Amino acid sequence: MIMALHRLFHLSSLLRSAVSVTLRRNIGLSAVVFNKARDLDPVQKLFLDKIREYNAKSKTAGGVFEAGPAYQKNLTEEMTKLQRLYGGGDLTKFPQFKFPEPKLEEVTAK
Repeated sequence: MIMALHRLFHLSSLLRSAVSVTLRRNIGLSAVVFNKARDLDPVQKLFLDKIREYNAKSKTAGGVFEAGPAYQKNLTEEMTKLQRLYGGGDLTKFPQFKFPEPKLEEVTAK
């Protein structure tokens, strides 16, 4: 009797964990589908529209949109400081690294 009861508890715990995993997966999947299917919140939609609008204006301006002379002055000052600190060069491009092959000497066994 005790053995059967122990087995029943073991099977119920296995069943409970399997159901739990399945439910978690289904809820996670349905949440993603639900979010894609429904329309955005009006505030989220407005926020995304403004970001897209700013991105388009920045692309047409060729840089930061509505950046006044104060921004440009601050940018050039900071670039000058960095060039002075790090030895010049073009700070708007990724540096080119050159790793020359080491010169190896042949070792003879005695």
